[in-house]
Amino acid sequence: MSRRATIRTDHDDATLVARALDPDNTDEMTTTVECDGNDRTGTVVTRIDRETTSGLQSTVDDYVVNLTVAIDVASQARPVQDDRPTDTGPVSDYDTDSDTTHNE
Repeated sequence: MSRRATIRTDHDDATLVARALDPDNTDEMTTTVECDGNDRTGTVVTRIDRETTSGLQSTVDDYVVNLTVAIDVASQARPVQDDRPTDTGPVSDYDTDSDTTHNE
C-alpha cells in the first residue's frame, strides 16, 4: 500500500519557489503551480508517494526544509529581479563585426 501526502503552500511568486524546489525533488515527488490568474501569485502543490509511513515522513520533513530555503531564495531574489532590459554599454572596445583579430 502506498502512502501519500499533498502539501499546498501559497506564495507571491509561486513559480520561482517551485523552480527553486525542483532540483531537490525525488522520483516520488511532483510539484506543480496553480495560479489564480496573476502572473506570480499562486499555490505550489507537491505530491509525495512513498511505500512506507516512515519513508513518507522522512521525505515530507526534507521537503519542508527545502521549501523553507526556496522561500528564502525567492524572497531574496525578488527585490533584484527586473523585467526591463538593461543597457550595459559596449561589451568590447573592438568592432568585432568587421575585424576579429587585433594586433597591438
